[in-house]
Amino acid sequence: MFARLSRIICGTLDGGETMRDKVTAIASARPVSARQALVRQPPTSLASKVGRGLWGVVWLLLYRPSPRPFHGWRRMLLRTFGAKIGRGAMPYPSAVIWAPWNLVMEDRSTLGDAADCYCVARVVIGEHASVSQRAYLCAASRDVDDPDHPLMTAPIVIERYGWVAAEAYVGPGVTVFEGGVVAARAVAVRDVPPWTVVGGNPARPIRKRQRREC
Repeated sequence: MFARLSRIICGTLDGGETMRDKVTAIASARPVSARQALVRQPPTSLASKVGRGLWGVVWLLLYRPSPRPFHGWRRMLLRTFGAKIGRGAMPYPSAVIWAPWNLVMEDRSTLGDAADCYCVARVVIGEHASVSQRAYLCAASRDVDDPDHPLMTAPIVIERYGWVAAEAYVGPGVTVFEGGVVAARAVAVRDVPPWTVVGGNPARPIRKRQRREC
C-alpha cells in the first residue's frame, strides 16, 4: 500500500520530471555560496495537492501519534512520500512537514519537536545539523510589490554541523553554512557564515563558534 502511494506521490509533478529525480539531484548538489533568489511558484499541480492531502492523513494518523523514540518508523513514512532521509536522522513526531518530497535530512540530522518545515521549495538539513523545537524553516514568501502577491519560493540549506536554535526563523533562500548557528528566536533572512553565531532580528553575527577538539 505504501509503495503504491509513493509511486503516485513521487510521480510526475512538474514538467515531466519525477520528484524522486529531483530529490536525487538535490542530494548530489552543493549549495550555492550566496543567498538564493526567490522564484515565482507555478500553480500547484493536482498530483501535488493529492500528495499533500494523503500526507496530511498519514501525518495525523501514523506519524504524529508515534512514540518519540520511533525515529525509524517516521523515517520510513517520510521516505515513502519521497523524502531523502539519511541513516540515524531524527525527525520528531510533532515536527510539521509541508511536503516530504521536498525534504532532505542527511545522516544523524535532527528536526525537533514542533519544528515547522514549510518546504514548498526544497529544504536540506545536513549531516549532524539540528533544527530545534518550534523553529520555522520557511521556504516561501509573497511578492509584496506585486498587486497579486504571488507565492515566491527558494531553497533552504542547513549545512553539516549547523544549528537552528529554538523558535528561530530561517527565510527562503538562506544557507546556514557549515557550523553556523542561528540563535534562539533569531530571524535569519541572509546567509549565515561558517562557524558563526548570529542572533537578533534581523540576525547579525555575534561571535565565531569555537571548534573544540574531542
